[in-house]
Amino acid sequence: MRAYLDSLRAAGDLHVVRREVDPKHELAAVTAAFQTRHDGAILFETVRGAPMPVVSNVYGSRRRLCALVGAPDLAFCPAWDRLLARAPERAELQEATAVRRRIALSDLPHVTYFEKDAGPYITAGILLAGHPETGVPNLSFHRAMHVSDGELRIRIGSSHDLTRYQRAAEAKGEALEAAMLIGAAPEIFLAACASIPPDADELAVANAVAGGPIAVTPCETVGLSIPADTQIVIEGRILPHERRPEGPFGEFMGYYVPEEDNHVFEVTAATACADPVYHALVCGSPEDLIPLETAIAAKVYRHLNATLPGIVDVSCNPQLLNTVVKIDKQYEGHARHVLMAAFGAHRDYSKTCMVTDEDVDIHDLNDVWWAFVTRGRADTRSLVVPDVPGFYRDPHKDHWGRLGIDATKPWGREAEFERKRIPGGDAVDLAEWLNEA
Repeated sequence: MRAYLDSLRAAGDLHVVRREVDPKHELAAVTAAFQTRHDGAILFETVRGAPMPVVSNVYGSRRRLCALVGAPDLAFCPAWDRLLARAPERAELQEATAVRRRIALSDLPHVTYFEKDAGPYITAGILLAGHPETGVPNLSFHRAMHVSDGELRIRIGSSHDLTRYQRAAEAKGEALEAAMLIGAAPEIFLAACASIPPDADELAVANAVAGGPIAVTPCETVGLSIPADTQIVIEGRILPHERRPEGPFGEFMGYYVPEEDNHVFEVTAATACADPVYHALVCGSPEDLIPLETAIAAKVYRHLNATLPGIVDVSCNPQLLNTVVKIDKQYEGHARHVLMAAFGAHRDYSKTCMVTDEDVDIHDLNDVWWAFVTRGRADTRSLVVPDVPGFYRDPHKDHWGRLGIDATKPWGREAEFERKRIPGGDAVDLAEWLNEA
């Protein structure tokens, strides 16, 4: 994280706030305002009541995520697919000596984000755990409500791999040992976002991103090894057969998740490197949605490529429940085949799916919708599939059903829909014409 922040600073992508900020609402408010104008990271040097700085929006840029996986053309999904193909079956780890010091959870910035949140939350923590039987490591994001120095309460989604790990431990009446990583290196962050088969090793994905072995060091109180350069690590156990109230909390869809009985994380130790930086992520912001979007899109891309020809790229915007697929259209009805396949690519997402031609910017929904309304009929190019279960947290079935939109050109009439172009328009540097410095 430190090295990555240094690289962002050198590139002009790290903006520094020197005046004191209140971690209750004010830090989130300033971050949200910043994100409307910038895609860089923002570093708060002085946080009231906390002995360490806070950084946010580190991964709130599609441009930077693409650079991390070697996609200069901003086509994340094909680049990510190539990277996964290079990942070893099991992670290559290298034991390293790390100087870490004990801290208390009360030493961390107590960031409270939204008006009705139950209290301070850890939002960028990555839980590292090993399967109780196979030992395969899992990296995943789970919000954590700060209760005391000895307890966090975490939300584990029913469709997450960590749920399988916890249930396997609980079936034996055992706690699941875990370590929460705050401020891990970019390769760990991306690996935690990855959607890979349940028995695959996310640390091996981190290997592929890093281009070499991951340096690790043993935890002090649990039987896990952690990435040695992680800024802050909270060690502990997810207790079996124990659920306590957690929430409400402002989630990624833009609403509050109500108070529910959720898992208890018993803290056994917390450590930090020298001069740590705390990573705070505003849920529902670009730093939350863009990494999740790329992970979901990559999973859909892999599924479609294994099923159909002509898949160019996938995006999930402006919200994770909407999937947009760019294709090289190869036959009449191709787009409808893609829609049907996309519906089955991810059971939690793909509530609505849209298919476009190669000349459409799938990261700009204005462009996608323009293609739909200008390239044919609305009634015959939309598809409704009723009563299909959707997002896992949906007791009232608000996310059931699927809507498909074919925004491609009519088959055999492609020449009629050639987009107009101004020669040289892409090369204009407006600052030169307006005499701007």
